[in-house]
Amino acid sequence: MKSHRKELVMKIPSRRGFVNITHEVQNAVAESGVKEGLALCNAMHITASVFINDDEGGLHQDYEKWLEKLAPHEPVSSYMHNRTGEDNGDAHLKRQVMGREVVVAITNGKLDFGPWEQIFYGEFDGGRPKRVLIKIIGD
Repeated sequence: MKSHRKELVMKIPSRRGFVNITHEVQNAVAESGVKEGLALCNAMHITASVFINDDEGGLHQDYEKWLEKLAPHEPVSSYMHNRTGEDNGDAHLKRQVMGREVVVAITNGKLDFGPWEQIFYGEFDGGRPKRVLIKIIGD
């Protein structure tokens, strides 16, 4: 069994944003030489997410609105977490909803997706570099 590890460094200048990382994950699969196996992709920070969905701008705007209704950034005083001096209590909750990781099957050396599926990095407390782990295992 082969194993391959790669990290992406993400730096989203705005507080929130979504980035399609499908191409980078597929490149890691190609680098690994794995033809049949699994690709794990996870955000290595507690205020960021990795998820699978459609690459459609309206959907991303819907996520923005929906997440802000679920866990509004302001007032920052409404979060117990922010009493530590942070202002990102909302980002922790948004990450929890959007998820930490995805696992995608690899078939014939390619990510094996359903129609329209893409892998995204979701940032909820941007402005500094964060890492995404890609771990490939298989034969």
